[in-house]
Formats: sequence, structure tokens, C-alpha cells
Amino acid sequence: GSEALNENNIICTAIKEIKKECPNLGLICDVALDPYTDHGHDGIIYNDEVNNDETIKILCEQALIQAKAGCDIIAPSDMMDGRVKEIRNSLDNHNFINTIILAYSSKYASSFYGPFRNAVSSKIVQNKISKRSYQMSPANSREAMREIELDINEGADIIMIKPAIFYLDIIKSAYENYNIPIFAYQVSGEYSMIKAAANNNWVNEKDAVYESLISIKRAGATCILTYFAKSIAQNLNEGIHN
Repeated sequence: GSEALNENNIICTAIKEIKKECPNLGLICDVALDPYTDHGHDGIIYNDEVNNDETIKILCEQALIQAKAGCDIIAPSDMMDGRVKEIRNSLDNHNFINTIILAYSSKYASSFYGPFRNAVSSKIVQNKISKRSYQMSPANSREAMREIELDINEGADIIMIKPAIFYLDIIKSAYENYNIPIFAYQVSGEYSMIKAAANNNWVNEKDAVYESLISIKRAGATCILTYFAKSIAQNLNEGIHN
């Protein structure tokens, strides 16, 4: 709709302005439809089902628009089957051969996305459809390895595992089986649990944050996406100067 188009224009304008001011700063852009849909799903819905192939067509357009704006890394987080290959082909056909693809290869249907969904008003409102129809079951580990291998074969440069703390075994297995950079996403619910415990004086926040991040790194993550990034950066900076 017009609201989704306007929001995407705002994102692309932001990309251009950031690149103008900080040309050497690397930018990662999420590719998914859930922030732009009133039903909160990552794809186009036909007859009470998320249509995989029609969704991919729009994802390719979205990725191309972001690449043209100056995005360095395209990050499809939708979990549609075959989207990495189609996005790679679309980017290559438009001469964006150096644009990196960060594939959300192991994105679980987790209960720990709640705070983020509340913040962006991206709640699921159609009870007939569950994100479990395209995101992975928390009980399944083998599927994660299959999805990672498929995405690598389709052209992914980096893989993402999400959430992180509750899926350290998945990070470890990916590290042991695939020679590819592994990003891990410490999601809003994981962040909120630590913050809530710290606010109740049950744990020391700084120690708990570092321990949680060390565990993700120890499992094999190359890079960690976390809502604690700013405070960690500030702490490290203070440590350097002190």
C-alpha cells in the first residue's frame, strides 16, 4: 500500500544520506514484508496461505531498490524458500555483483520476538496463519543445517541464526560444518530478559550482558547483532581510555 511505499522511500533516503556523510560505513538492510503488511506476516497472503513465489518477486524488487540506494549487505529475513537464489540473480543482472547477501538461514518461530513486534506494531492479526508455516520449529535442529546448506548453495555470503542464546547448539553445528561467516542475533526478548532481571537486581547487568555475548561467540558466531551494542561500545571505549 501507499504507507509501505512511503516507509520504503524513507529507508532508501536514509541510506543515501548516511552514505553521503559516511561513505565507508557498511550498511545492512533487512529484506522482508512484515513491517509493511497489516497482517504482520513476511509474505503475500492468498487463500489464507503465504504465497512463497509471489512474495519472492517483491523481495527481489525490495532488495534491488535498497542496493541502488547504496546498501552494502542485503539481508532477507523472510524465510521464503529459494529467495536467496532469486535475489542473487536479480542483483547480478543489474550489475550489483558485489552486494553481499546475509541470509537469515535459521530463523526460528520464537516467542522471543515479542518486544520488537510490539515496538514496530507488527503483530500477527490473522489467527488462521502462523509464522511456523515458514519459520522453523524450535524442536528441529536438522532443518537448520539443511536450510543453511541450501542458502549457501544459492549464493549466500553470510548466514544468520536467530535467536542466539537459546540456539547456541545451532550456532555450534553451523560453525563445525560450514566454512562461512556466521551472524547470530540476540533478539529483543533475550535482551529484555536480561534488562528485566537487572532492573529487579537479580543479576548484574554488565556481567550478564558480557557473559551472554561470550557464550554466543564461544559457540562460533563471527558477528553478534544485539540491542546491547551501544552500551558495549561505550564500555569498551571507556576501558580503552582508562
